[in-house]
Order: sequence, then structure tokens, then C-alpha cells
Amino acid sequence: MSTLHSLALLLQSGDGGSSGAVLGALACVVLVLVSMWKVYTKAGQPGWAILIPIYNAYVLLKIVGRPGWWLLLLIIPLVNFIIAIVVNFDLARALGLTFLSPIFYIILGLGAAEYEGPAAA
Repeated sequence: MSTLHSLALLLQSGDGGSSGAVLGALACVVLVLVSMWKVYTKAGQPGWAILIPIYNAYVLLKIVGRPGWWLLLLIIPLVNFIIAIVVNFDLARALGLTFLSPIFYIILGLGAAEYEGPAAA
């Protein structure tokens, strides 16, 4: 969750004048979390799974129809970038999700998109 990581870095900066930036970042994090929650529930998975590190990646792999052992590939540097692209591509069938994932999670989660299951191999 790079969004949460960015928020943590912003909070640690200690700059007292950036409370507006912190609130803006917090609002973005909440919006993305709500959207991801909706994506998971549309796919028939528990929405709360997005809140648990590692388990959320496992559930996402289940949603896109990839085997659970791919979770190991997500911890290997450089390989994880490729796997993330494949998983995001499987999820949305659109390259935009890879580069603008917070925006597209919002569109997928809060829009009218419906889960159709993993694509046939």
C-alpha cells in the first residue's frame, strides 16, 4: 500500500504548517481504502481483507485467478513490479490501473463495474 506509506512519511515530516496536506492525504487514503473495499466485495471477497497486510495481496491473487504461491513472487525485488503489473492487468484489463491505481480503484469500486470472474487462461 504505497498510499499508506506516503501518508506515514508525511506524518513523520514534523512540519507543523502542513496540516492541510496531511488532511488531504488522509482523505485520499480513506477514499482509496473505501474503493478497494468495494472492489473486493464486488468480487465476492471480504472487504476487510484490504486492511490486513499480505492477506490482502493473497485475496487479490484469488480475485484475479492467480495461484496463491504468486504471493512469494511479490516479495522478490524487481520481480514484484512485474507481478504487480500482471495482477493489475488481470484485475482491470487496462494498463491505466497499473500507473494510476488509486484513481482506477475508485472508478472500479464506486462505479457500476461488476465482477465477472478471472479471465479464462
